[in-house]
Amino acid sequence: MTPEQLALRDAVRALLDKHSDVRAAIETPHGYDKDLWARLCEMGVLPIPERYGGSGATQADTRVVLGELGLTPSPLLSGVIAVEALLASGNVSACERLLPRIASGAVATVIWPWHEDAARFVVDGDQAEILLVADGDGLYEVDPAEVTREHVPTMDPTRRLAAVRLEDASRTYLGPWSAGVRDVAIAALCAEQVGAAARALELTVEYTKTRVQFGKPIGSFQALKHRMADLHVLVETARSAAGAVVDEVSAAVAKVYCSEAFFKVAAEMVQLHGGIAITWEHDAHLYLKRAHGSGQLFGSPREHLDRLGRLIPR
Repeated sequence: MTPEQLALRDAVRALLDKHSDVRAAIETPHGYDKDLWARLCEMGVLPIPERYGGSGATQADTRVVLGELGLTPSPLLSGVIAVEALLASGNVSACERLLPRIASGAVATVIWPWHEDAARFVVDGDQAEILLVADGDGLYEVDPAEVTREHVPTMDPTRRLAAVRLEDASRTYLGPWSAGVRDVAIAALCAEQVGAAARALELTVEYTKTRVQFGKPIGSFQALKHRMADLHVLVETARSAAGAVVDEVSAAVAKVYCSEAFFKVAAEMVQLHGGIAITWEHDAHLYLKRAHGSGQLFGSPREHLDRLGRLIPR
């Protein structure tokens, strides 16, 4: 990371240490801490150019922030996708109208892919103040007041998903839909997965230093040291895969690898914590649920393996 990105990482980490409360956030009606989100937006974490009211942060800068969020609920992932879709559309007037609002904290999301006037599992779809729709060819804006939407409870309470019915809502054409938006979305998600996996491993290592078995901290046992060392290698290789997304092939590789790495780390977190990990009060189950849910978001590992089979010549 650049010196600027390291400073951003440290600033976000300090903010989260003081203000992030995952349990309290998921129990709010909107599923995230609005004050924390406002603070993040003030820091300029969204990849919006200065000409459109942003800080000039890059996608790489935003992925640093996503990596720090861990399980902290926020509309950042959906915002990243909406920003990229708007910029890729080439519609300057739409960017001038919508991007300053997003930079100021307005929740934005993209219904993608759209079909048959309905979509399920739209990230932040029930909270979005700016609602974009992609049909594979074009990008459209829809008035949120004209759609029917509702929160869809899933096994992962830290990710806000919704069912949205467009029905007869009017759509304003903004410009072409760029296929590259999908790869940007995957790169952002992978950065988030790696950050959550790293945090899960960090918590596990800390716990094994304090849990005593047979008169010794379990972290001193060689077998467990080897397991945690393997997890460390897995997280760091996943970090490399997430940072190497430049095209369809590398995006598909990263989605497969980061999804499986996060799930492995989360599962080992449960195992190494023992009985306490299966209690509602402990966060281990939240990491496992986030790992499972994020693995299916934007295409499962199996779907991306099939995608790689089509993209890579034999």
